[in-house]
Amino acid sequence: MKVALYARVSTVDKDQDPETQLMALRDYCRAQGWDVTREYVDRVSARDLAHRKAWLKLLDDAARKRFKAVVVFKLDRAFRSVKDMHDTLATWDALGIAFKSIREQFDTGTAVGRLLLNLLAAVAEFELEMIRERVKAGMDRARRQGKRIGRPRVTDRRGFKNRFGAILERLKSG
Repeated sequence: MKVALYARVSTVDKDQDPETQLMALRDYCRAQGWDVTREYVDRVSARDLAHRKAWLKLLDDAARKRFKAVVVFKLDRAFRSVKDMHDTLATWDALGIAFKSIREQFDTGTAVGRLLLNLLAAVAEFELEMIRERVKAGMDRARRQGKRIGRPRVTDRRGFKNRFGAILERLKSG
């Protein structure tokens, strides 16, 4: 069976590497005897659909029926909400494309499998909202404590550049 692999990490920092997901996905597909037609990889938040270029390409290739299944490491790597999952899977079902997650084992061809998929998607969405609430609360607390939130101002960077230049001048004159 021809399959597409999809891996996504939320950020490029924090030592997140999509290769961790891809290694497990490749091993799983090899064990199943499946032919991997393409690997799609994004390094962006699930909610930033405009910058999920690989995901958009995967959706386009799915519409062209270039594979029979999409395989992900974990459910939350693919979908940003339960509604998004339902809409995408309904489209893929009409195209004859299956969806597999190697961490959450389910069969969307059965009533129990569909129930499990919905429960897992709801839990993943709940976890995302809880993280978002904690981050927002932490940022609010930091603001109240007078801490600046966000990237340094451009003037701050120029100030660093000027200080660095002054240090270089002192070293040259030495």
